[in-house]
Amino acid sequence: MSYPDSVRYLYALGNELKVGARFGLERMQILLAALGNPERGQRFVHIAGTNGKGSTSAMIAAALRCAGHRTGLFISPHLIEPTERIQVDGSPISTEDFTAAFNAVHDAAERLVAEERIDTHPSYFETVTAMAFLYFRDRCDISVIEVGLGGRLDATNVIAPELTVITPVAFDHEAFLGNTIESIASEKAGILKPAVPLVLAPQLPQAETVILTRAQELGCPVKRVADSALTSVAAAARGSGFQLDGVEYYCPLAGRHQVTNAVTAIEACRLLGLTPDAIRRGLSETVWPGRLEWIRNRPDFVLDGAHNPAGAEALAAYIAEFCAGRPVWIVYGAMRDKALEEVTTRLFPLADHLILTAPDFPRALRPEVLAAVTDHPHCSIAPTSSNAIELAETAPPEAIVFFTGSLYLVGEVRRTLLLP
Repeated sequence: MSYPDSVRYLYALGNELKVGARFGLERMQILLAALGNPERGQRFVHIAGTNGKGSTSAMIAAALRCAGHRTGLFISPHLIEPTERIQVDGSPISTEDFTAAFNAVHDAAERLVAEERIDTHPSYFETVTAMAFLYFRDRCDISVIEVGLGGRLDATNVIAPELTVITPVAFDHEAFLGNTIESIASEKAGILKPAVPLVLAPQLPQAETVILTRAQELGCPVKRVADSALTSVAAAARGSGFQLDGVEYYCPLAGRHQVTNAVTAIEACRLLGLTPDAIRRGLSETVWPGRLEWIRNRPDFVLDGAHNPAGAEALAAYIAEFCAGRPVWIVYGAMRDKALEEVTTRLFPLADHLILTAPDFPRALRPEVLAAVTDHPHCSIAPTSSNAIELAETAPPEAIVFFTGSLYLVGEVRRTLLLP
C-alpha cells in the first residue's frame, strides 16, 4: 500500500479506545513472533502514567540524544500525522519508511488471520507498535517507549526494559482501567519487571501504595521523585528553572507541573548513566508540541491538550499563575468519553470568553451539547475548528487564547496555523 492507503487502513481499524474491544498481549506476541521478534535484544525505557508521560518521554529521549545515543521515541497519540508516533533522534519516520513498516506488519497480520492463528487484524495501536519495534531494531541504541493505555495489557508491554518510569496517576479511561485510583495504579504498575529499576513520580497516596507494593513483590529498586532534592524553582510563563542536588537546570516546557516531569526525567537519566551535561542540554532542547505550546502573538494563541481532570487542573493552575490581569479566552472541544463535568467546571469559569467547537472526529461532542452544560455569560459556538480560529482572532491583542480539551482539536488547530 501507499502511505495514504496505509493511513486510511489504520484509521479504518477503528477507534483505539473502542469499548468492548478485547485487550491483551497474546495477539501482539503472536504478531511479533511472526515478524522475528524485533523487540528482543533492544534497549528500552518504558514509561506509563496518566499525565506527563509524553513530556517525560520526550525529555529522556532528548537527553539520550545529547549523550550520543541514537535514540528511538514511540509516543501516542499524534497531533497531525501518524509518522509523529515513531521517531529517531527527534525526527519522525519518513512516509516511505512508515509505509514499508506498515506493509511488513500488515502482510504478517493477514497471513496470521488466514491461518486462524489470530482472531482479527491487530488494532491500530498494536499495528503501529509493531511497526515501531521493526523500525527501531536496526537504527537505535536505545528507545523510549510510551505506554498507550494503562500498562499491564498495553501492546507495548511485551518489551524487556532496563528502566521503567511511572508518571502521576489520576483518573482517565475508567471504562478500561477501573474507576478507582487503586485499580488504575495497578494497571500502570503492570509494566514493572522483576529487578528492573523504577523511577516513580509523586503520586496520590493510594496510587503510591499500590505501585510500591508491586515493586517490592518484584524486587524492583525504586527511586521516588518525591525524595529528590529540588530547590530554587523559578517558574515563568514559557519555561522554568530549578536546581536538583545543587545542579542548575532549565526546562523550556511551560507550566509548573513540567518541573515534576523534568525531575522525573533527570532521575531516569541518572540511572541510565548519563552525564549532568548531557542531561542539562537534553532538557533544555526538549520540544513537546501541543502542551502549553505558544504559537501566535497578539493575541497569544496557546495549545494545550488538557483532556482529563488532572490536565485541566494543571492548565487552571497555569492560568491563575501567569495570566492574571489579562483577558482569557478558551476554545474548547472534547470527546464523548471524557470526564466532561470535572473538566468544564474547572476551566470554564476562568474564561472571559468561551468558544465551544468540535474537531473533525467521530467521538467529538457537538458544541451544542457542550453549550448545554454551561451558563457562561459570554459563550460562542463554532461548528468547526476553523470557525473557532476565526472567532479567536477577534480577541483583543492583549488577550491569551487557549485551545484545549482534546488533542484532536489541538492537532487540527496546529495544522491550520503552522503548516502551509
